[in-house]
Amino acid sequence: MAVKEKMNWEFSQFDDGSVQVVVGEVQVRKYEKFLHDYFAQLKGIETALDEAIGDAWDFSLDPVSLQLLPYEHTSLLELVKTDNKILNKVMTVFASLCCEMNILQHEARSKFYTPLLLYGEGDVSLEDGDAQLAVGRMLPFLQELSCFVSRCYDVVKNVVQQLSSLYINVKGVNRVMEVDDVHLQVVYEHLGGLLTVLITLDDIVANQMTFKEHWTLYKRMVKSVRANPGTFNIEVDKLRPFEKLLMTLEGQLMDKLIFRNCAEQVFDDGKAFVSKNSAFAEEFTYNIKTCFTSIESKIGEPNEVDQRFKYVGVCGLYILHFQIFRVVDKRMFRMLWDVYKKLPAVYLVGNTVWFANDFLLEKLPHMEKAMDKKAQDQVKQQRLTYLAQKSQQLAKEAQYWFLQISSWMIKMETVYKCNATDLTLECVLFIQGVLFAYNISHQVKTIMNLHVAISKPMTKMSVLALCRLIELLKAIEYTFHRCSLTISQAVNQVVQLLSFQAINYIALAKKRIMTDKKYSERRLDVLSALVLAENSLNGPGTKERRLITQLAIAIGNQMKAFKDDELHDFQHIMKKLNTICDIREQLTEATDCSFLYWHRIILPIYLQDLCDSAVDPHRIQYMFGAMRDCVLPLQATKHLALPQSLVDAFDTEVMNYFQENMLEPLCREIETDLRLHIHMHLQLDDRNPYKIGLKDSSCLLRIRPIRFLNRFISIKAHVEQYLDKTFYNLTTVALHDWKTYAEMRNLASQKYALTMAEPHLPSQTLEQGLDVLEIMRNIHVFVSKYNYNLNNQIFVERSSNNKYLNTINIRHIANSIRTHGTGIMNTTVNFTYQFLRKKFYIFSQFMYDEHIKSRLIKDTRFFRENRSQDNEMNSCYPFERADKFNKGIRKLGLTPDGQSFLDQFRQLISQIGNAMGYIRAIRSGGLHCCSNNIRFVPDLEDIPNFEEISKQEGLSEECVRAARNMDLVISNMAKNFTEGTQYFQMLVDVFSPEFRNAKNIHLRNFFMILPPLTVNFVEHSISCKEKMNKKNKLGAAFTDDGFSMGVAYILKLLDQYHQFDSLHWFQSIRKKYNKDKQSVVDQRTSVKGREDEKLQQTMTLTVKRLDQYQQEFDLLYYSLNSARIFFRAERRVADKEEKSEQSNQESSST
Repeated sequence: MAVKEKMNWEFSQFDDGSVQVVVGEVQVRKYEKFLHDYFAQLKGIETALDEAIGDAWDFSLDPVSLQLLPYEHTSLLELVKTDNKILNKVMTVFASLCCEMNILQHEARSKFYTPLLLYGEGDVSLEDGDAQLAVGRMLPFLQELSCFVSRCYDVVKNVVQQLSSLYINVKGVNRVMEVDDVHLQVVYEHLGGLLTVLITLDDIVANQMTFKEHWTLYKRMVKSVRANPGTFNIEVDKLRPFEKLLMTLEGQLMDKLIFRNCAEQVFDDGKAFVSKNSAFAEEFTYNIKTCFTSIESKIGEPNEVDQRFKYVGVCGLYILHFQIFRVVDKRMFRMLWDVYKKLPAVYLVGNTVWFANDFLLEKLPHMEKAMDKKAQDQVKQQRLTYLAQKSQQLAKEAQYWFLQISSWMIKMETVYKCNATDLTLECVLFIQGVLFAYNISHQVKTIMNLHVAISKPMTKMSVLALCRLIELLKAIEYTFHRCSLTISQAVNQVVQLLSFQAINYIALAKKRIMTDKKYSERRLDVLSALVLAENSLNGPGTKERRLITQLAIAIGNQMKAFKDDELHDFQHIMKKLNTICDIREQLTEATDCSFLYWHRIILPIYLQDLCDSAVDPHRIQYMFGAMRDCVLPLQATKHLALPQSLVDAFDTEVMNYFQENMLEPLCREIETDLRLHIHMHLQLDDRNPYKIGLKDSSCLLRIRPIRFLNRFISIKAHVEQYLDKTFYNLTTVALHDWKTYAEMRNLASQKYALTMAEPHLPSQTLEQGLDVLEIMRNIHVFVSKYNYNLNNQIFVERSSNNKYLNTINIRHIANSIRTHGTGIMNTTVNFTYQFLRKKFYIFSQFMYDEHIKSRLIKDTRFFRENRSQDNEMNSCYPFERADKFNKGIRKLGLTPDGQSFLDQFRQLISQIGNAMGYIRAIRSGGLHCCSNNIRFVPDLEDIPNFEEISKQEGLSEECVRAARNMDLVISNMAKNFTEGTQYFQMLVDVFSPEFRNAKNIHLRNFFMILPPLTVNFVEHSISCKEKMNKKNKLGAAFTDDGFSMGVAYILKLLDQYHQFDSLHWFQSIRKKYNKDKQSVVDQRTSVKGREDEKLQQTMTLTVKRLDQYQQEFDLLYYSLNSARIFFRAERRVADKEEKSEQSNQESSST
């Protein structure tokens, strides 16, 4: 092609340009192939990254949505253009007023309803002054509301006066245009809508008892400020206008007079005489009847849309008609009254329900005489009957709507996937979806709020059925959103089709008018109105164009321009057109579930049923979608400093419901199921599915993540986290069960498709023993249930219901430390410190007892007085006195199991000693654990620096950082292995100052109670050892070195090693038993010649008994000396002696 266009190029005789063409085509084909391959690659990446990506829209994932709203930048004056100037003026006036009323209705719904409804929600009136602060924050809003109400009054007055001027019949005053057969029903419908807004505001304020109480408190506060302006630094001149403003707001808004003041305002002025206009009164009555007739037949029917709201407006129009003309149409009143048989209440907004009968009697009190008490009672009875019937039918109706909407959704999906071009079918489906949504919405909102209004509780079945209907409501919304692309393409085409059909009917009417050549102003008005309607339909389906069309048809429907069937078909087409053009707005209104904020208490019942039944659990997405509708109104609150706090409180409440009624039961159920499966070899309860039923909880785990506010809730991830945490914690508590939990983890992966994390806990450790954590948490139980052996560092259980006794040694503790880390050691010492504090308090109470203290003081005085005088004592504490103390203390009383106070004191010291033995075992176990870890280091004296080596080798920064971490770990291990921590010294230093304090002087005689205490201990020890050979081994024991540890520790705390040694107690014991044995030997020698076998046996047993006692005392002596080594007693004594010698030498030298 390029060669033909550039003919001035010069080619050689051998090149005619074909080569360039071929090369170009080859490059184009290559580029085309590249684009095709690149597109396929991008599509593959897109599919791999997100399975949800596609042409269908997802309500919970899409960050944007497509809003279908016809719009054009054209004013009403530009739309209302005909050659008939009078008609232009009339159309412009009423179209402008209708648009203004639409704007006011939208402003009320979006701006004023919600703050009034939500007042009092949150943390109001918890403290003094909060109520006044809340009202103070509401004042700017109330001022805006007051201005809005005043604006509504002006608009209503203007509309009434304009209608009165149009239908004027005063002599001498010419009509603007001929309107004998003109019925502007659309204007009355808009006027009724605006009156509905005022009625709704009245009901909302009347139901806000909290706001009224706070308003009273606020007025009292203002009076207090006025009484003391100086205290609050307020100028009185500014306070008076403010009080006047408050009184104005209260009179206008608080007393349920908003609608009444509107209806009772003066409509007659110098320009208009409304109340005396009989023609307008007749027209007003005619339009009320016409509106009522058109809506009454559809209330409660499948094709109802917003007729019940229009019914509120009709009642408002009826009251307005009475207030203007002071005429009561009793037949019309009866017709309005009897609607309660079909509709006992009308849901307005939030939690507000409107009762037409109460409203009519309130506004027309003189009509109460015409309605007997029986008729009024029937109204109340009908409300109960209505709820009773609905409660019985709700389950069937929920199933009916489920089938209807499922069928509709399938048809919508078919149209969406097949890209059907049947506009009539698409129009029918769209309108059918909207009608379904309105029907379900009316039913749910009316039933739930009516139950609250008359304080009648709902049954569980009714709640579940209503929840099912709410799910279907959101399913309709989600379906429309999913098919947004198809709807956006089809709506414009359907609007064009309906506009074309409507224009055809207008063309027929226009042709029928034009065939009559007679001229008249009325015919001209009709023809101009038809032309205006035709022009309005030739364009986008905006609200202004449709409004103008309806007004124009109201004027053009004269002189039999339309036949009855044509007019009916035209009106039907216009209804379709209104629905299609406003489909997004109507769908949002019908599927809005923000009312659930006042009924959120039903959520636990719904979640419990869903968790128990596990039937079609994916519908939970719809319920949370309904709960999300509550968020936007909550953000519009005015009485809180931060509206987000109310949203956060709602979020917390819903999540708590979900956690308690869904997640926690499901986690427990799955965990129980896994346990029962793993332990099927044991004798369990009957799990026959034919008897107890079968429930598959796995379907709950397949629910897609639920979007709620700023989070996605994944049920599967929550269950995985719960099981991982549970299995890990239980494995750490009992490591010997690691295999059981590993099997449960594997079963969870196979049965429920859960992705479980590996715990990475040691699974091959033998002799795990009792865990350090368990001992630490129950240290008081441990020290009383176990005996300590000093030499082997082992704890032996005293008694058990099993055939074996548990033991705990250094290896067990080292394994626990390896499991939990070395940090558990310091925590254990801290727990032991807390335990010792409690025990030392008991210890001090015992030593402070008058019986004990007096006896010890007496013994101390006896020993000091007789030590230097009595040569027989030889500075030793006499055994007889200690034995007398041990036996004499039993006279003070015994416990039910036969223990004396000294026995209990011995047990207390043993428990303290066991605690110190446990601390010793912890330190030894820590060193053992460190030695096992450090064994891979060749030489602790020469540890290489891996960080320096890595830098010298020029390794990467990551390697150098890893080497630095390794150096840190090795240095910590080496430090812990070589040094350790002197826990004994810490526990001595922390208690010794308090023990040696002057206020604890009653402890100074502790060393004096040790002789009788050791006697008591030896008797107890021998008794326990003798039980070892008996059949009943209750109380048997072969070691109890906790007593020695406890005595050594307390002596160290009191610094009484020297005082105790001064008693020479164990030397006294040896002398005593040697003397006793010598006396037995002498007795045996004296009777040696006699043949008394029984006496010989008795002497032999006596010697054996004495040897046994002496042996036990020797063992106690060795254990006590060994225990004193731990507290470095001997070294401290030697240090003291050395220091005293040095001080003596220094003093002598000076």
